[in-house]
Amino acid sequence: MSSKDSVSRTLLTALALCLVCSIIVSAAAVMLKPAQEVNKALDKKRNILAAAGMLEEGKSIDEQFAQISTRVVDLRTGKFSDDVDPQEYNEKKAAKDPAQSVALTAEQDQAKVRRRENYAVVYLVESTPGQYDKIILPVRGYGLWSTLYGFVALEADGNTIAGMGFYEHGETPGLGGEVDNPRWKALWPGKQVYRDGSVEIGLIKGAVDPQGADALWQVDGLSGATLTSTGVTNLVQFWLGEDGFQEFLNNLKSGEV
Repeated sequence: MSSKDSVSRTLLTALALCLVCSIIVSAAAVMLKPAQEVNKALDKKRNILAAAGMLEEGKSIDEQFAQISTRVVDLRTGKFSDDVDPQEYNEKKAAKDPAQSVALTAEQDQAKVRRRENYAVVYLVESTPGQYDKIILPVRGYGLWSTLYGFVALEADGNTIAGMGFYEHGETPGLGGEVDNPRWKALWPGKQVYRDGSVEIGLIKGAVDPQGADALWQVDGLSGATLTSTGVTNLVQFWLGEDGFQEFLNNLKSGEV
């Protein structure tokens, strides 16, 4: 056998192996996709429950989530909308589509998201119809290295924070990544968002003085992560401000949703 034939056979064998492997990988991806989608949905529910301080370990996520209703809010009017299906709607995709979002000016774009989608999916805990015990809102914004995606939960007054947490980000472990630290997240419940109608909640450098006049509107900054801390402040203030959910929260309190 010539060396040329040997090389050709080797190349054909390698090509055949690559083809077989690609078919196996593609088939596995297709077969596993339904399970991946189920796990993704469960993880999202888990994060919503955790942000609201309602997660009970060891219990079914679906059973716990049954007490939460999912609604769509038109951010242009601050009112509920049935124009889109909350189960199918994708805020990330909508924010990139000029037909489904609005461009933000530099002054408006505090959270550095560039565009704000027209609709947002929110999560509500109702004690009785129309009476909301908790309001869980999606938030996002740029930190140091990445866009942070999470949820802020408010009590019935639409002003007191019940909890918050991020489910996706690429911040530095041990620094900005401390947004995942349970001890830091435990600092948020009980804090106030608004003062005299303006969004005042934010992270400060260092630790909050519990006796300080502004303590209710302050959260400890992340040590060694100034830009991530600033990003968290900006994203919370943007989404709870007039270009985010503030009008919706006002309508909710007045019963005009």
